Amino acid sequence: MPPVIEEQAEARLITEATDTFSVPVDLRYDAAVDPRTVHLTFPGGTDWAFGRDLLEGGLHSPTGHGAIRIWPCGRAQLVVERHSPDGVEVVQFDNAPLIRFLDRTHGETRKSETAPA
Repeated sequence: MPPVIEEQAEARLITEATDTFSVPVDLRYDAAVDPRTVHLTFPGGTDWAFGRDLLEGGLHSPTGHGAIRIWPCGRAQLVVERHSPDGVEVVQFDNAPLIRFLDRTHGETRKSETAPA
């Protein structure tokens, strides 16, 4: 059974106010449950689940699917936007922890594909 990949990152909540707030976000990938999905869990337990390929693609160019939109912000940051009936939520991440997380998920995927049956 493949291990669960977890990483923590800081996200800046983008609001209409001039102040931004940083919050810890848990990044989670469980290939045994769904090898195509990543989870971003915010304080209070709010969980955003979407395609790993969407997160990866957003590092390079604007992309989106359903309620999630992702785009690069300069060379070192990424913006994730989520639409819901309650409104729009926008967070900004530094790329480094996201790239490290994605590299770990791909490493696990390669291990499970080459493991003897």
